[in-house]
Amino acid sequence: MGRRFSSVRARTTLGATAVVAVALVAAGLAVVLLLRANLGGQADLSAEVTAREVASQLATGTPYRSLDLPDGDEHPVQVVDEHGRVRAASEDLKAISGTGSPAVRPDRSPPPPDGDSDDDSDFDDDPGRGEVSDDGPRLSTGSATVDGRTADYRFAAVEATTPADETVTVYAGADLAAARNAVGTVTRTMLAGLPLLLAVVAGVTWLVTRRALRPVEAVRAELAEITAAGDLARRVPVPASRDEIAGLAATTNATLAALEDSVAKQRGFVADASHELRSPIASLRTQLEVAAAHPELLDVDGLTEDVVRLQDLAADLLLLARIDAGDRPPERPVALGRLVQDELDRRAPVDRLPVQASIEADPHVMGVPGRLSRVIGNLLDNAQRHANATVRLTLREKAGTAIVSVADDGPGVPPGDRERIFERFVRLDDARSRDEGGAGLGLAIARDLVTAHGGTLTIGESSAGGALFEVHLPVTTSRVGGP
Repeated sequence: MGRRFSSVRARTTLGATAVVAVALVAAGLAVVLLLRANLGGQADLSAEVTAREVASQLATGTPYRSLDLPDGDEHPVQVVDEHGRVRAASEDLKAISGTGSPAVRPDRSPPPPDGDSDDDSDFDDDPGRGEVSDDGPRLSTGSATVDGRTADYRFAAVEATTPADETVTVYAGADLAAARNAVGTVTRTMLAGLPLLLAVVAGVTWLVTRRALRPVEAVRAELAEITAAGDLARRVPVPASRDEIAGLAATTNATLAALEDSVAKQRGFVADASHELRSPIASLRTQLEVAAAHPELLDVDGLTEDVVRLQDLAADLLLLARIDAGDRPPERPVALGRLVQDELDRRAPVDRLPVQASIEADPHVMGVPGRLSRVIGNLLDNAQRHANATVRLTLREKAGTAIVSVADDGPGVPPGDRERIFERFVRLDDARSRDEGGAGLGLAIARDLVTAHGGTLTIGESSAGGALFEVHLPVTTSRVGGP
């Protein structure tokens, strides 16, 4: 169960549902606050309109007893003079709070002397005779009991001056029950609908994610079968959609193809290596068995030759294995001219033909001296085996590239075989080769080493009609012994 809820589909569903929940709660809160503010503003406006209507009647001289006051409990009205006496009120108004008036019903007693006025009006100036105050209403929240029903109201206070020069304040209320009921209804509706909406979002996300990840599961299942069967020729299904999953499947198939090719090459390499090792080992065994039976027939030189051949082949195979494994010794700046000359001097006593060398420059390259010497040595070995009379080596620098050319005047290499000769254990027919025990690894090793140094090794035709090998290596600005 824990694994099920830790899946990508479960995490995606939970994440999407959480995001939608937060968004809905924020949006719902904003809607409720806006609705409350809007309905509150409407209540204020309704109370002010009612208060100004009554104040307008007073300003035009309508007597208190003849005022047209709103009926019902939606807009209770109370008129208070500047001495705090209630002069008029809605018929069914029984109690009121929030207006500042202690009384409810009209007071018909005479007003106190002018000096005893307890007017505590918050308005700046009284309106003129027969006018209604232009100031904004004074708003307050209170409660009122109308016809036996007590409710909360929003009160607006507006001043007016009668033609008799009496300034009064009209308090008119607007019932808040409708606004509060509307806000409560909206809130309850949102709270009731939120779980259902989140369930729909979670369900849709779960189904859509399952559909989207179905190709991934198909790729995983096929890879599991390929791994179990060890059949690298099989491929994973590529969905028809041109999306990231299709790209993943295509890349997986490309990886499987590369892996299949690599395994095939590795198996071929092992088979070829076994074949090449079998011959010298069989020769050694035969000679040793003959020597054991007939010591006088022991050929020491032949045994030594076979041992050297076996040793060289083992060394070549070990070097190829290291190259394939990505073994890269530390590189340093190498003076290529000096390295080539040292290799020529080392080989001079044993070469079949003298090498005509032309070292026109001494470019510096980044590399491993021993492996670069191996490249030069392998190319010269190949030229020595196939040349008729001439082997030429040239070193020059051109456009930031060091170029080493090795040419011979032998039979050359047909264009159709010029890439094949760089494959491992490949040897051309006897017309091309004077090989006396070579395993066909020299050129393969040379190309792999050059490639590992960031260069290229190509073959063409020399001016004498033989083979022309060219090594291209990038030149470095660093110098031997430099910082």
